[in-house]
Amino acid sequence: MSAAAESADVVIVGGGPAGSALALALADTVPPLRVMVLEARTAASNEYRPLALSRGSSLFLQRLGVWPQLSAAATPIRRIHVSQRGRFGRSQLEAAELDVPALGYVIDYGLLSATLARAAAQVSEYRSGLRVAGWAAVEPAQVSVERDGATQQVETSLLVIADGGGMADAETVDYGQCALTARVACDPPAADIAYERFTPEGPLALLPDRGQWALVWTVAPARAQQLCGLDETDFCAALQQAFGHRAGCFTGVSHRASHPLQLRRSARQPLPHTVLIGNAAQTLHPVAGQGFNLALRDVSELARQLLEAPQAAGSLDWTARYLAARESDRSRMAGFTHGLVRLFSNDIAPLGVARGAALSLLGSLPPLKRWFARRMSLGPHG
Repeated sequence: MSAAAESADVVIVGGGPAGSALALALADTVPPLRVMVLEARTAASNEYRPLALSRGSSLFLQRLGVWPQLSAAATPIRRIHVSQRGRFGRSQLEAAELDVPALGYVIDYGLLSATLARAAAQVSEYRSGLRVAGWAAVEPAQVSVERDGATQQVETSLLVIADGGGMADAETVDYGQCALTARVACDPPAADIAYERFTPEGPLALLPDRGQWALVWTVAPARAQQLCGLDETDFCAALQQAFGHRAGCFTGVSHRASHPLQLRRSARQPLPHTVLIGNAAQTLHPVAGQGFNLALRDVSELARQLLEAPQAAGSLDWTARYLAARESDRSRMAGFTHGLVRLFSNDIAPLGVARGAALSLLGSLPPLKRWFARRMSLGPHG
């Protein structure tokens, strides 16, 4: 059965954090835009998933009006310690050197997603519990929506794909690795420092999360499966051996999960009346925790262009300008994270020496360190 077609000025496929943030950013458009958000889920996921927000992202969420609802559950990162296991060289970035309260924050993805979705539902037509069966980048853009056995067409001047499944023609690099995520108890409790430790298996990150550690541990798929199957004592011992004792003694673990890792980038040619943002446009390796921060910069630029010229939104020239505005940031961040993985995920002796020298140089040159810290915490224009 098919229902009559509907229309909206902007249709956002995916009501996760990126899609919901865009709906909020378009709330004050003059003249007002009819914004429709299409989300498959009916409730937020209960899966523990730590997310690293840069300071720039927290400032953007503050402008959207949701940061006061999130800040109490967010753990500030005031120092970032970067090192490689078994070799010399380290660097430490500090918020005090930039005269800011924090370099970033750690927050649970589920809480962030639910908070943004509730806020977006107050300013847009937020529809959940449906399935997007397909979409077409034509004029106007078309979306096929299914719910309760009925199919409906929605037409729009601008279709925004914010769902990570939207990259049918993506360029893909399979890292052959998994990210093992977990919440780790420790003695002493975690404070305000984040660790990024490079091991031969891959990067190992510990992020402070309300007195415990949010773990993101990159390992081979078989190793991830084996670690997920260990009891708490053996898992903590394995983590202690991989990381060392700089963060204290690991005493317990919960919420273990494993996720395959890929670098994926959507095709870069503009589409009529259609743009991709966030994980629909690019999926990065979690090293340095930049994926969601990049997604919010997608949202910020798209909202800026819509607010400046809503009547032109969707034309091929318009979508081409959006892609051009985002290309440099997207390419640099994809190249940066990909390069880190390739450079640090091995135990080749000459490379180990070069890595140690680079980390030592970064740590010993305050202007370089401040420049790097500002780019990581505030984005390319920080």
